[in-house]
Amino acid sequence: MSILRELFGPSREEVWRKLSEEIGGEFSSSFCRGQKVAAKVKEWTITLDTFNANKTVFTRLRAPYVNADGFRFTIYRKSIFSDLGKLLGMQDIEVGFAEFDEAFVIKGTDPAKVRALFAHRPLRELLQGQPAICLSVKDDEGWFGASFPEGVDELYFAAHGVIKDVERLKSLYKIFAVTLHYLCHIGSAYENDPNIRL
Repeated sequence: MSILRELFGPSREEVWRKLSEEIGGEFSSSFCRGQKVAAKVKEWTITLDTFNANKTVFTRLRAPYVNADGFRFTIYRKSIFSDLGKLLGMQDIEVGFAEFDEAFVIKGTDPAKVRALFAHRPLRELLQGQPAICLSVKDDEGWFGASFPEGVDELYFAAHGVIKDVERLKSLYKIFAVTLHYLCHIGSAYENDPNIRL
């Protein structure tokens, strides 16, 4: 075993190749686009990669989908600043499950749809199993990222650093699959292929 592997653990490529095999995805690596894993869930493609912002590396997952009604949300774990934000008028939709409501801040364009989405226990349990999470629906990726056609949004997750924990990455893929399924269930997504390649 090499000294570097002993100090830093397996490489990102090693971990992501293993993840790709376990979830039936496709690992790719190129000089320009870096390393990524793409896996199909029904008609959607969930893509794992990294990006740099302000000299910081982030791991992200993205899944473009056809948004049926324009519903968007953001969910993240509460912090010491969350109560201050609420005092200043920040939105925090409660979904009616005390332990979950205590752990997360949820914002959304339609509070009734937010409650319907997070009424599903499997999704709540998956989110509660994540040490840190910020999951949202975004319109597109702004000036320097992918631009989507009208009616296509993306489910989006990003975290500081390079995630090299296979079990956590598998759980994140499952969160995406379950969220997309439940978005269809509440009438906010279609199972159509959005024909977007990241």
